[in-house]
Amino acid sequence: MENQTIKIEPAVNMPVLTQEKTSHKKDVFHLIKNVPHKPYFEDRKRNIILFNANCFDIMPSISENSIDMIFADPPYFLSNGGFTCHAGKKVSVNKGKWDVSRGREENYLFTLRWLRECQRILTANGTIWVSGTSHIIYAVGYAMQDLGYKILNDIAWFKVNPPPNLSCRYFTHSTETILWAAKNRDSRHYFNYDLMKELNNNKQMLSLWAIKAPGPLEKIYGKHPTQKPLELLNRIVLASTRPGDIVLDPFSGSSTTGVAASREGRQFIGIESEEDYLKTSMKRLKDAFRNKEKSNGNP
Repeated sequence: MENQTIKIEPAVNMPVLTQEKTSHKKDVFHLIKNVPHKPYFEDRKRNIILFNANCFDIMPSISENSIDMIFADPPYFLSNGGFTCHAGKKVSVNKGKWDVSRGREENYLFTLRWLRECQRILTANGTIWVSGTSHIIYAVGYAMQDLGYKILNDIAWFKVNPPPNLSCRYFTHSTETILWAAKNRDSRHYFNYDLMKELNNNKQMLSLWAIKAPGPLEKIYGKHPTQKPLELLNRIVLASTRPGDIVLDPFSGSSTTGVAASREGRQFIGIESEEDYLKTSMKRLKDAFRNKEKSNGNP
């Protein structure tokens, strides 16, 4: 491997940082050569691939021990006919057929199945991040323990200025849990401790992250009902991967994970079953490509 020092374009509101880049021989296009589905979108210059498919149609064709990091924001199964508040208005919580509960046992079997496949394709020292609300995150944690993952942290993402609770019968929902886990007990996971400390005023970064929900600028090409802020994914990518690593998102939505991976020089595979979200993803990724070229001094 060859080491060189380069400047990495930071996440939003982050200082420019000088980091060590390790060149990897792994190539994401070689990795998907046995996948029966044709990519919906690909960029060979930046090693970015999107599939319009169910994750179970793609992941079984990916070689074991090949993915460095996975971020998953799976269905929360909370589309139950209820209501929430958005932009000061009462709106339905229903997000689509993909988010409708199948019953407790079926939901758990679904969770166990995709987590098992993720574990198979992770490298020996690879890690996975899974985001969720109380509707699904406990099933995720239980399944991880069943499968032998090593849970590293449970991150509490505090959504600054959350919408109010309309029923006035509960505390206002203002957090999501993000579980960070290594493939198994023998994994020697990568953690960019020094960078996380530097980004936190030279203090150890806590597992409580106060990050605002995505603003209008992150939704100019369309939006996803459970879209995550770019600042959140930038932090996750920087904390747990090296430049050149392969990142996979089995429920990629509008591809915030892909945008973060591309910005930080990582390879990316995104899998999404809804074509409308892939159209939004393509626009966001191309915009990110243009912005990165400009920041590198290219017209």
